[in-house]
Amino acid sequence: MTQTKDGTNTVTLTDNRTGKQVTMPILDGKVGPSVIDIRKLYAETGCFTYDPGFTSTGSCESQITYIDGDEGVLLHRGYSIDELAAQSTFPEVCFLLLNGHLPTAAESTEFDSILRRHSMVHEQLTKFYTGFRRDAHPMAIMCGVVGALSAFYHDSTDINDPVERKIAAHRLIAKMPTIAAMAYKYSVGQPFMYPRNDLSYAENFLYMTFGTPCEPYKVNPVLAKAMDKIFILHADHEQNASTSTVRLAGSSGANPFACIAAGIASLWGPAHGGANEAVLKMLEEIGSVDRIPECVRRAKDKNDNFRLMGFGHRVYKNYDPRAQVMRQACHEVLGELGIKDEPLLDIAMELERIALTDEYFIEKKLYPNVDFYSGIILKAMGFPTSMFTVLFALARTVGWISQWKEMIEDPVQKIGRPRQLYTGETKRTFVPLAERG
Repeated sequence: MTQTKDGTNTVTLTDNRTGKQVTMPILDGKVGPSVIDIRKLYAETGCFTYDPGFTSTGSCESQITYIDGDEGVLLHRGYSIDELAAQSTFPEVCFLLLNGHLPTAAESTEFDSILRRHSMVHEQLTKFYTGFRRDAHPMAIMCGVVGALSAFYHDSTDINDPVERKIAAHRLIAKMPTIAAMAYKYSVGQPFMYPRNDLSYAENFLYMTFGTPCEPYKVNPVLAKAMDKIFILHADHEQNASTSTVRLAGSSGANPFACIAAGIASLWGPAHGGANEAVLKMLEEIGSVDRIPECVRRAKDKNDNFRLMGFGHRVYKNYDPRAQVMRQACHEVLGELGIKDEPLLDIAMELERIALTDEYFIEKKLYPNVDFYSGIILKAMGFPTSMFTVLFALARTVGWISQWKEMIEDPVQKIGRPRQLYTGETKRTFVPLAERG
């Protein structure tokens, strides 16, 4: 690394084929790793970079979320996730991600009012649900219904109009709980419940999900608080697969509803949004507390394919900062519900104890992560595992739309066009069908 006269740091690459040297500037963020600006690499060398999964490639400049995986840090607009989860609310965090600052009292009141006004969906949209099979996966329904929003709300699809962008953002954040709750109601054959303006964001979701017209439904404040924390902890997580999908779709000029539907499709993948569902399946596979020692032994054996789901994290090489908050919420929910003799939860609590005390887990930094605890909480609340990823999508919508908005407003953004290393056949001569042996 060298430094130019104007103080800019650079790195020099040498092409061993030609001996040509190319100097690339190094760009520094406020925190985190610096990046090598390779935008002119192909023009000057005739080469692309090769980075499967883009794990070493910065695809954009962003001011929304910062992660330091080694130190276990997650910041939204500079605020630590544990502080936001302890002192803020999900609508406040939504406002923060969208606007860059925490709302004043007046802004908070106005924003809450906006979300309430937009929480209902067009009545014709409810007919979409009957087009799905009763046993359709809720995420399949979410992809279809959210994508269909653009067919109903034409007045907020002009991506070049800042007012329409704001309206689209508000609509998506406000309507997602309604759409998600309706997906659940459809799967269990119960009538849809309409949102109530006297309830908070989390309370409304629980009411629409578990309430029925037969009798009044009182939302448990402990469960509502836990639900709000789950939403906050999943609101955004930098340039992950689904967020990158939203940005890539948006780079073509697609409307925001289509972009969020694309994000939902990406999140549906078991390697991304299905982690907490995988935790429950693992607990079911273990079956009983008596089998835990055997399963822990198998997990430690590198030659055994068995894996304990919900421990460690691809990004966090330290304790997942969201997990500590979720752990507290988990124990509060279990205590409030007074759940006893629930085999899966007994297994989960014993696994947690082992992971926090066993030298192998501590040395490998295989701490319980946010998916481990969220899966347990949602199971205790009564959500089927098929709804777990739906709740993730509900919460992540604000992150997706904030990242989309930032991308649209970035003057240097271009349509996404990754390159490739071609290893297929070179030019071949076409042989007519009758002559092929």
